[in-house]
Amino acid sequence: MVSSKQLSFLGFAFKGKKIVWNPKSFANFKHRIRELTGRSWGVSWAYRYEKLRQYIQGWGNYFGLSEYYRPIPLLDQWIRRRIRMCYLKQWRRIRTRIRNLMRLGVSKSVAISLGMSSKGYYRLAKTKAVQLALNNKWLKSQGLVSLEEQWVKFHYS
Repeated sequence: MVSSKQLSFLGFAFKGKKIVWNPKSFANFKHRIRELTGRSWGVSWAYRYEKLRQYIQGWGNYFGLSEYYRPIPLLDQWIRRRIRMCYLKQWRRIRTRIRNLMRLGVSKSVAISLGMSSKGYYRLAKTKAVQLALNNKWLKSQGLVSLEEQWVKFHYS
């Protein structure tokens, strides 16, 4: 006889009366998002956003019946940070980085200091200037879907 603490079925695990994601399914989700937001994946942004939308909506619809909400806002933040990292990688040259940040509303001095930085793309993606330039509203207008919105729509439609 298998206890309910060890039971896993079709990507779900059961904790008491709650249905949660299996840790392996969660790891697979994060691995696939890493592939779709890889810095060296040379595809157009429209194609990248389309593939992300397909995967996030599919995953959200399948695992939406889970009552486990706690990691979803953190996953959304992590996905947006990876997208910002991809933009910074694409704006490889200093001039390009400064010009694009200024075009998106960052002041000249902040854009220059960020453009001249030797820090890595992932670390720079967390800076306030990049988050203001590539804000959530702008990313949504580009075509990025929110896992949190998918979850809320599934549970409270």
